[in-house]
Amino acid sequence: MSFIVVQAITGLASAASLFLIAVGLSIVFGVTRVVNFAHGSLYMLGAYLAFSFVAAFGESFLGYLAAILLAAIVVGGVGAVMETSLLRRIYRAPELFQLLATFGVVLVVQDLTRLIWGADDLFAPRMPGLDGAIQFLGHAVPQYDLFLIAVAFVVLGALWLLFRHTRFGVLVRAATEDREMVAALGIDQRWLFTGAFILGAALAGLGGALQIPRQAASLSMDLNIIVDAFVVVVVGGMGSIMGAFVAAVLISELLAFGVVIFPEITLVLIFMVMAVTLVLKPSGLFGRPEFTMAEDRRNPDPPLRAGDGLSRIFWWFLLVAGVAAPLVIGDFAVVVLTEIAILALFAASLHFLLWGGGLITFGHAAYFGLGAYGSGLAVFHLSLGMAPALLLAPLAGAAGALLFGWFCVRLSGIYMAMLTLAFAQMAWSAAFQWVGFTGGDNGILGVWPSAWASDPVVFYYLAFVVCAAVIWGLRHTVFSPFGYTLRATRDSALRAAAIGVDVTRHRWLAFTLAGAAAGVAGGFFAFAKGSVFPDVLFVSTSVDGLVMVLLGGLQSLAGPILGAIVFTEIETELTRLTDLWQLFLGLLIIVLVVVLPHGLVGLSALVRRRSS
Repeated sequence: MSFIVVQAITGLASAASLFLIAVGLSIVFGVTRVVNFAHGSLYMLGAYLAFSFVAAFGESFLGYLAAILLAAIVVGGVGAVMETSLLRRIYRAPELFQLLATFGVVLVVQDLTRLIWGADDLFAPRMPGLDGAIQFLGHAVPQYDLFLIAVAFVVLGALWLLFRHTRFGVLVRAATEDREMVAALGIDQRWLFTGAFILGAALAGLGGALQIPRQAASLSMDLNIIVDAFVVVVVGGMGSIMGAFVAAVLISELLAFGVVIFPEITLVLIFMVMAVTLVLKPSGLFGRPEFTMAEDRRNPDPPLRAGDGLSRIFWWFLLVAGVAAPLVIGDFAVVVLTEIAILALFAASLHFLLWGGGLITFGHAAYFGLGAYGSGLAVFHLSLGMAPALLLAPLAGAAGALLFGWFCVRLSGIYMAMLTLAFAQMAWSAAFQWVGFTGGDNGILGVWPSAWASDPVVFYYLAFVVCAAVIWGLRHTVFSPFGYTLRATRDSALRAAAIGVDVTRHRWLAFTLAGAAAGVAGGFFAFAKGSVFPDVLFVSTSVDGLVMVLLGGLQSLAGPILGAIVFTEIETELTRLTDLWQLFLGLLIIVLVVVLPHGLVGLSALVRRRSS
């Protein structure tokens, strides 16, 4: 019994920091409706700033406490700069553009942090006066854990007072409920949004600063915490402070006891909780009910046509260039071309969902990764050759999409996006923790092509032909009766249902087709790399796919192909030229979202219109 109580206290201490970042994320989303992927970067920045401030004047309890509070204030200022310079420009943009813009900020902040503080983990001293432990029921409980729990309750009480008894708090609550009505009453939304973002950023910075006596400040803190924060926000209810607190406690206690009881599936459990919550109650435990399947989003884009002479020239040029390029370039360039062909199929499968079906997904890496693991596990456990292993890749991707899609297509908007993210993270967690079957973080090695395809040029032609054929199949599907019906469900789900279209079935089938296509790309990716690691399932892989689609242009079938070519070339050249390649890639993503929302294809169309 005493062990259970002590373990519960440990869980509450972890919940304290998780609550601080999650409640800030919830406030920001509730007011601005921005999916702020960079919130984890603010958390990380708070930890690094606190480390520096503690080194300057943290030799006493008050000095240490002042360092933590100062770090939170500085991060709040960084949040103000971020909101006024970037986020104000994309408040009306689709969720995908918001995600990409804030992910660009993640890359920029990470490289700037590496440039200022270095790549090594930084260990801060214990907080003076709270560096010991007390005996509780025969077990030692760190004093700092109790301090963290007290801070969480103080912050919860302060936020309750702020939102119940101040004008700013009342306006934030009103904006969370109905932003349009607040604007109609004459409230300046710009400063309200800025204030909410400063508050959310300061809370994230406070959460990171409070962590340095417990863990080292590291460059992996941002992505490690942001996914857990999303889980808390979704489970508790977007925009709900009490929901963030209850969900943080629930998730942290689940992790605290899961490590002891079910250590093999600890990571999977929290994403299962998120998935079950979204399926049963999409608005979360304390969130405001929203429209899900019934939401009718009209598509303002012009209808996509089968293609004019210029587009046909583009497709033929790509085909001829793909066939002829290996004859005139070196071995390294052939390897890069192989990766481009694979990623082009991955991006095309994602584009098929986003544009063809209007299905917003943040977890498309799940089916790419399942295809890679399907081929890798077939080679490792069944000793199959390359050909039968590649045949299993689309089956694995389609099976995952068939299962996950059954739940996902019943939601829409940000709720569907979060559910796809939950399923993708469940797949990543299973691959990461199921060491006996997947190899865990050691991965699966030795996934090499068969002898007849061991030459890089031969393997390239195999990958190029298959990926081009699948891309052509997706394009043909877009202009088939099924594709037109799918686009009808995208443009107006209610009207499509009114004339007898089974909206859910069409979306589910599209989800499965896209998963199978992504699985083909994943299978070739495994043999191209010779190995499979859990990172292929992680959220960063999904974001890479979104970058490719939006870089090329969402309103064109050629967009994802062009985006994959440009993205791979830029990433390859930047990694060769500088260690700060993430910084430049992040800036490129931000410029893309703000300046070129229609991508490179949209830019070329604009140039053609002006020249004519």
